[in-house]
Amino acid sequence: MLATGRPTRHDDSMGRHPASAAVPLIATICIAAALRRWHTGWGASPSERTESLPGDEVPVSAFGMRATRAITIDAAPSQVWPWIVQLGLGKAGWYSYDLLDNLGRPSATDVLPQWQQVEIGDPAAPMNPFIPLEQSQWRVAAVEARSVLLWRNGTSETWVWCLRRLPDGRTRLISRIRTSYTSPSRLAFAPLLEFADFPMFRRMLLGIKERAESLACEAS
Repeated sequence: MLATGRPTRHDDSMGRHPASAAVPLIATICIAAALRRWHTGWGASPSERTESLPGDEVPVSAFGMRATRAITIDAAPSQVWPWIVQLGLGKAGWYSYDLLDNLGRPSATDVLPQWQQVEIGDPAAPMNPFIPLEQSQWRVAAVEARSVLLWRNGTSETWVWCLRRLPDGRTRLISRIRTSYTSPSRLAFAPLLEFADFPMFRRMLLGIKERAESLACEAS
């Protein structure tokens, strides 16, 4: 073949090592794993993340999400508890982004007397905004006034709220949600839970803190 004087073009992909193409994927997976560990333990200490809490005895598949989050509130447990028991759709709202999780209705900024009595078996707030409270699959599974509130959805999900009085009178609020991705419907819901749960949950905890501390200021 006659030389044309033109430089020979080489396909860079031919000389590229296969491993180099995997580097961005591996980096993405590592970053996602690190962020997941951070947001599923937001605000919680290492011991709080690993300690046993009510509801942990329910066998939930490891293929799912377990998130333990916590916040310190400048109010006594008795001033935090009223905001916990009235949480959710059909009650006081989620104290989060109301346009997204409360059908646009403002979450309550007052303690609502009609939701202050809670017993085992009572319906807990449904996660589906279009399901009436009475039809919620979530039910109250354990109650210790001003201390523990456990919600349970069959054998696949638990959600617990633990209030602990600190030596200085403040409250340490620890919440743990455990859910499995073992059914097609739950697996389809997983991306929303993995990516949208944290900002909503964080805002909810801050909403509880704001309300309880406001109540404490009024009482002082």
